[in-house]
Amino acid sequence: MTRTRLLAALVMAPVAIAAILLLPTPWMIAVAAVLFLAGLWEWFDLAEIEDTLSRTVLLVAHLALMVTIVWASRSGGFGGAQAPSMVLFKLASLIGVIWWLLALLWLQRFNFASDHRTYARMFKLAAAALSVIPAWCALAWIHAEGSNGHWWLLTALAVVWAADTGAYFAGRKFGMLKLAPRVSPNKTVEGLIGGAFAGVAAGVGFSLLAGATTAQLPWVAVVSLAAVLFSVVGDLFESLLKRHAGVKDSGHLIPGHGGILDRIDGVLAALPVFALGKAIFGF
Repeated sequence: MTRTRLLAALVMAPVAIAAILLLPTPWMIAVAAVLFLAGLWEWFDLAEIEDTLSRTVLLVAHLALMVTIVWASRSGGFGGAQAPSMVLFKLASLIGVIWWLLALLWLQRFNFASDHRTYARMFKLAAAALSVIPAWCALAWIHAEGSNGHWWLLTALAVVWAADTGAYFAGRKFGMLKLAPRVSPNKTVEGLIGGAFAGVAAGVGFSLLAGATTAQLPWVAVVSLAAVLFSVVGDLFESLLKRHAGVKDSGHLIPGHGGILDRIDGVLAALPVFALGKAIFGF
């Protein structure tokens, strides 16, 4: 399994990095929208929305919201003579951070919305919107801001990727203390610590490529650590949904990695935190 995961990562990583660094913001957010909506489709499955028509309507509604945010933010348009207003993107990112803090309470109540009734589906669909839309807005905000926005987006994603990798190997090597056994039996405290070290190291290292000054590095480390911790919340929350649905993976599209949602669950939670932290500390 490790070899399969590694080979899949070696294929996906260069493509993702090339898109982040080479695509202009309008194309970058369009590609991200496709990826996030694909993950959202899998989320509908975990929420037990089985009817294809219902899932399609929900997906189109989320796409329409994304388009509306872009349309309402135009002041010359993305790629136009004037930069678009990022107010709605920033507001959505803040909402995302608040949502993931509330998600911690949900994680502490494993049985909440665990049945198969309508109200449980409604809660999980609301969680989907509060996870996907703010993360997409945070991605757009980071990528569009400043001449090095593409490098800062790569930094934010590198934090999550490194944390995920560090947690995987540290957990396999040293893992003994279970982090949240009822939600995700394979996650360990040792894995969390290893992931935190790897994520912060990646954040500091990549931030230098993005133009961070020496004085800014401590704040980059703080924001990177916060992003790692939130990425764990995102990962655990998806694990909770999978436990409720009785499935191991959100999908089977990526060999050794499961579905799209399995790959972006941590990203959904980390991006709004990184974007907000970047704005607060001014790097």
